[in-house]
Amino acid sequence: QVQLAESGGGLVQAGGSLRLSCAASGLTFSSYTMGWFRQAPGKEREIVAAIPAISWSATYYADSVKGRFTISRDNVKNTVNLQMNSLKPEDTAVYYCAGKRPAWGVSSDPRAYDYWGQGTQVTVSS
Repeated sequence: QVQLAESGGGLVQAGGSLRLSCAASGLTFSSYTMGWFRQAPGKEREIVAAIPAISWSATYYADSVKGRFTISRDNVKNTVNLQMNSLKPEDTAVYYCAGKRPAWGVSSDPRAYDYWGQGTQVTVSS
């Protein structure tokens, strides 16, 4: 059974930092591109960042987070992380970890992803 378990969310003031982690189990992690998505109340789920299992130079970031967020993965520990710096109130959302095959194709479309975590709340106060 595939499980993606997010952790690290919370409440932070604007300008602060948070680090989200996602632990994957039940799948061959190195065969999956991994992504972080977020969904704010009343809005559609949107891509934050995605990283292939190989060729990490193909890592994708949404324009809204470029220069502030960094996605990384550890194919030995089966984890994917999202370091979030210079947080803004508009970053407030539930953040989801997701995985898709193949390992080398990033996608911003949530429908392309096969597995999802339960989500972790990130709230940025002004």
